[in-house]
Amino acid sequence: MTDRISKTDAEWREQLTPEQYAVLRQHATERAFTGEYVNTKTPGTYLCAACGQPLFDSNTKFDSHCGWPSFWDVIDSGHVELKQDNSYGMQRIEVLCNRCGSHLGHVFDDGPRDTTGLRYCINSVAMKLRPDEDKA
Repeated sequence: MTDRISKTDAEWREQLTPEQYAVLRQHATERAFTGEYVNTKTPGTYLCAACGQPLFDSNTKFDSHCGWPSFWDVIDSGHVELKQDNSYGMQRIEVLCNRCGSHLGHVFDDGPRDTTGLRYCINSVAMKLRPDEDKA
């Protein structure tokens, strides 16, 4: 079981950049095709930008041409929470870090059929890439 991180709004604002705060804490979305990791092919592990929890392995990253980094699976299903999101007149499934409650993006069922069939559409600003050579 992962220990839940709880911080005040002021603590989050101090820790995160304004863009990270808007996405991770206020459920905003970065503009399509602008994120740091949209076209990244570097092998490694994608961590939650707010708390460092491992979320995605680069081996599950694929180019969905949607404008955001896309993954067909999570490292551990216990590391994310899925929540119904009916905002903006749409029905979607929101992806949250289960350790700190940060908004990461959404998951859709239009991913690669030869894998899970899922597309975790995640904001670059919600993650930090730890390259494989940094794992030790």
